[in-house]
Amino acid sequence: MFEKLNNTIANSFIGRYFKLENSGVPNARNTRFTTEIRAGIATFITMAYVISVNAMIIADSGGPCVCDTGTTDLCANDPDYLTCQTIVQRDLVTATAAVSCIATAIMGIFTNLPLALAPGMGMNAYFAYTVVGFHGSGKIAYETAIAAVFIEGLLFTFFSAFGICQLFAKLIPMSIKIATGAGVGFLLTFIGLQRSTGIALISHDPSTLVTLGGCPDQYYNKTTGICTSHHMESPTTWLGILGFLIIVILLLFRVKGSIFIGIVFISIISWFRNSEVTYFPYTDEGNARFNFFKSVVGFHTMEKTLGAMHFNLGSSDVWLAIITFLYIDMLDTTGVLYSMARLGDFLDETGDFEGSNAAFICNASSISISAIFGTSSVATYFESGSGITEGGRTGITSLTVSFFFFFSLFFAPIFVSIPPWASGPVLIVIGSMMAKSIKDINWKYIGDAVPSFLTLIIMPLTYNVAYGLIAGIVSYMIINTTAWLIETVSFGRITYDKSDKEPLGNFKVGSGGEGLLPIWLVPVVYRIRGGGGSTAEINQPIEINETTEINNVNRDVAVDVDRRNE
Repeated sequence: MFEKLNNTIANSFIGRYFKLENSGVPNARNTRFTTEIRAGIATFITMAYVISVNAMIIADSGGPCVCDTGTTDLCANDPDYLTCQTIVQRDLVTATAAVSCIATAIMGIFTNLPLALAPGMGMNAYFAYTVVGFHGSGKIAYETAIAAVFIEGLLFTFFSAFGICQLFAKLIPMSIKIATGAGVGFLLTFIGLQRSTGIALISHDPSTLVTLGGCPDQYYNKTTGICTSHHMESPTTWLGILGFLIIVILLLFRVKGSIFIGIVFISIISWFRNSEVTYFPYTDEGNARFNFFKSVVGFHTMEKTLGAMHFNLGSSDVWLAIITFLYIDMLDTTGVLYSMARLGDFLDETGDFEGSNAAFICNASSISISAIFGTSSVATYFESGSGITEGGRTGITSLTVSFFFFFSLFFAPIFVSIPPWASGPVLIVIGSMMAKSIKDINWKYIGDAVPSFLTLIIMPLTYNVAYGLIAGIVSYMIINTTAWLIETVSFGRITYDKSDKEPLGNFKVGSGGEGLLPIWLVPVVYRIRGGGGSTAEINQPIEINETTEINNVNRDVAVDVDRRNE
């Protein structure tokens, strides 16, 4: 049955557009329709937590609710304010699902890449606790901060459309790109080991920052994040370890849907109330979860956050926030896109991938869409790696994720009830797979090795992809520029061995700007240089020298072009 379905879809317009296996189009990808659906389900399940977690974090800012910040408790005991905040949180559950649905569909349709987008973790915390502040105690009001996100999305889209983001990505040394993928893998593993987002194997320690965790709830101090005793005695930690082993063994035997099976199995076990591993204990929090879970179907109409933007841009704090949003999103997007491209084996020999230009534009434009719904900027998610691991290679994976985000608008109680110890093992497995790229780093040249190491280690230790990239790029510039200056100033008397150094900027610029400008701008350059030549002239056969190649029209190519009519 599935074989017939796969062949039917492959021979249809859908199969040809998304380049499915046996579709008969050039550069068809080694994947089938059912594989893409399964991959999309796996990706959605691993990132379904964002629906509730993002809403909880952004709601801590208070949204548009008004609080007298002069009060000592910041309205924490004000019933009217808390009622307003509850409405905001429910608004944001709807907003998160809706924005993720729209942004992921845009990515899948226009890039044909198996990537999922949602409001970014980390950026939402910066937005809520630093920019707006807890219950509005920061320097910028919620509505103004949302307007700042909207403007940042427009700026990011402009930079992406004119190839600035892609040029920046191409200038990053190959070893740092590789280290970025491994660093993201370490970060995913770190997330999967924590209590709030994983199996709780590690916890906070006041002396060493992290230590062995795994304690039952009654021995866990929520204020300090410390396990006071009974380490590794938590039933949910061991259930999470079981889920990890199930996924690994199934992957070892190449069972299709390994990740999906592991998550669903652990989730179902955790939904029974009368057990030591229940996600719905008989506590106030557990009862609230269970009551929401029982409702199964429900849709909340947004009341306070939709379109809540005030363009009060006169303050320097607002522009500082816009600039901060922009550079963090640019670095995060670059890091995650190229990490996922490497995991899916999309990278070519120049370190670029098909659809990179469109991917940046889709991610950037979706940020402004997220602002319209009242949430912080969206980002391409690390958890896309779970779908790629399941075999997802096309935009059908993204459209599947998008469908389930739409579905979750009406069935949110089910999707937000997947416990962290069910999704955490997936992040650990994906992290281990992404770490294998470490072997491809140029360890022979210290000027490449040290920046690469800083890149991959800073990411998990700072919980931020952008900081890791900053550490790697800045250290690379300092180390290699200093060495070059010493050699130059000494007139070559002091030298160092550069034979193992990787070339920087592994791309060439064609006569029309190929390799430097986005694809859509190259014909414009030819028309200007050729005095208004026609499209037919531009598309005539071209000659290519031995050091260059033509790639698919959807990617930024590295070619050295001589038009036959010149």
